[in-house]
Amino acid sequence: MNATDAKPVVVTGATGYIGGRLVPRLLDRGHRVRCLVRSIRKVRTRPWADHPRVELVEADLAERGTLVDALAGAGAAYYLVHSMVVAGGAYADRDRTLARNFARAAAEAGLERIVYLGGLGETGDGLSRHLRSRREVEGALAEGPVPVTVLRAAMIIGSGSASFEILRYLTERLPFMITPRWVRTRCQPIAIRDVLLDLVGCLDRPETTGETYDIGGEDVLTYDEIIQVTAAARELPRRIILPVPVLTPRLSSLWIHLVTPVPARIARPLAEGLRNEVVCRDRRLPELLPRRRLSTREAIELALGKESSSEIETSWSDAGVMPGDPEWAGGTVFEDPRSTEIEASPARVFRAVCRVGGGHGWYAADGLWRLRGMLDRLVGGPGLRRGRRHPERVSYGDALDFWRVTGVDPDRRLELRAEMKLPGVATLSFEIAPDPERPDRCTLLQTARFKPRGLLGLAYWYAVLPLHGIVFDGMRGGIKRAAEADAGEAESRGEAPAATPDG
Repeated sequence: MNATDAKPVVVTGATGYIGGRLVPRLLDRGHRVRCLVRSIRKVRTRPWADHPRVELVEADLAERGTLVDALAGAGAAYYLVHSMVVAGGAYADRDRTLARNFARAAAEAGLERIVYLGGLGETGDGLSRHLRSRREVEGALAEGPVPVTVLRAAMIIGSGSASFEILRYLTERLPFMITPRWVRTRCQPIAIRDVLLDLVGCLDRPETTGETYDIGGEDVLTYDEIIQVTAAARELPRRIILPVPVLTPRLSSLWIHLVTPVPARIARPLAEGLRNEVVCRDRRLPELLPRRRLSTREAIELALGKESSSEIETSWSDAGVMPGDPEWAGGTVFEDPRSTEIEASPARVFRAVCRVGGGHGWYAADGLWRLRGMLDRLVGGPGLRRGRRHPERVSYGDALDFWRVTGVDPDRRLELRAEMKLPGVATLSFEIAPDPERPDRCTLLQTARFKPRGLLGLAYWYAVLPLHGIVFDGMRGGIKRAAEADAGEAESRGEAPAATPDG
């Protein structure tokens, strides 16, 4: 039977790092794919969302009734849900509950098999909390009658992955490191490309049903050796690494939080996992799916190349609950609207607006933005190092430094919601009103809104208000100059009006 004639394949976590890359690979193999997501609006920004063999279903994994309906008629399901980004310290309990609920719903819906991506690591009392949680999810999924295929991986190396971001930033920023002695523990990294090939490949091999496999790359290295490989790939001098026995996972995660874009709540379980040797003991899957797997050096070079060319498909920062529009009613909301007329078309202005954040900066007062980012990192927020996935295009749900895109209407509006640590809820919106008499002119309205929590929130608003004139006026002026310069250059070349970037 052709894959297109078979039952659809369900992918949970389709907006996450792995799921967002798995869907197009399944489509390439001819499968019909049903994506179970919390927010259809968010997944619609993916380039494959309008594919004729893609079905988008909004479902809550905690609601078994609606989940059974969402799974009905499907053949297999990929379970790629991980609550570490969303639930923080409570992720283990939440993951176990969701997996158990999914297993029951899968049985009621008549699913034929579940495929789950877990973590490598020897069982026992010394297993880190993160790896122990991955094993608990395996067990919860296996409680039901639907057979589960488990792939266990160690560090996944790919552009945009949390593990790779930690590795890259530590290597690039720190020529000398004091590290936990766990950096001498052996690890078998695997390229994201090989993970995806294994996930897709096992679906086509019925004999993998109900089996558990270790998957890894070609090399077994210690973490400090992986750092040196990364340094060599970046053409940096060898890093000086001093392992010490007193650096706890908590201190390690705080240091990672300050040096890299990855927050402490994600860094800590990953750092704890370094104490466990994660090496493949089972080589059966490579025998079933024979091919040459990437070495660690090749995986790192491929990831660096994707990042330098802005071709990052998905990022760890994509995951997370999307808030709805803020509930402004019922409380004090401060607004700071500022507008300006711009001699450029709405498309050119929108394109200039969409460049904010990341390596481009915020058009003005970059020193103040960096200072605010540093302060945010110090109190546990994402800071500015999270950057952005693409230098010019933005999509609903994207991270822009310590903002999240919560509204995109091409040529008309961009709305951002702050994810920095604040005593309240902050948004920043850009609205573009065209001039009905002149298509090459419009008005940009930039509005900062803040709903404070308690007296501290009120104090915060009045403390930062004097800086708005520097930050927001400068930003608006920078957008105006960029859009008008773009229009002037296009006019001198005799070009047509600018096309709208992908939303």
